[in-house]
Amino acid sequence: MPIFDYQLLKVIHILSSTFLWGTGVGTAFFMFMAHVSQDTATIQRTTKHVVMADWLFTTPAFIIQPISGYFLMKTLNYSFESQWFLVVAGLYGIMAIAWFPVVYLQEQMRRSTQHLDANAALPERYHFLFVRWISLGFPAAIAVISLFVLMVYKPWLI
Repeated sequence: MPIFDYQLLKVIHILSSTFLWGTGVGTAFFMFMAHVSQDTATIQRTTKHVVMADWLFTTPAFIIQPISGYFLMKTLNYSFESQWFLVVAGLYGIMAIAWFPVVYLQEQMRRSTQHLDANAALPERYHFLFVRWISLGFPAAIAVISLFVLMVYKPWLI
């Protein structure tokens, strides 16, 4: 007898992965577009909203993903020692290692601009943080895309 209803777990897992990917791509797009504008007021508003979106949507999805994945694996009697699971866990770890600093950097970018006059030049610290932020976004995105592929195809699942 399954631990939880498989269909419900699957819906929760798919929805949380959608929130994780969708919010990540959406906030990255708006953050990048605000940066390209070099408009201090736009960057102030955007960083504030991106940080809020990460706390409201990305963080819960980030927590729900491994929990729902664990219960899906238990319900389907998949092995936690399979090559597939080890690759999935490794990719999730890469995503986490990149994502946690990204959230921190976004907050630091927000703080570095929040007290500026709307017409003020952006501080060097902001530019430094932005380069670090974008450089961490690529490995996180590649890890998430790879996870989607593995969730659909499940190669090596033993």
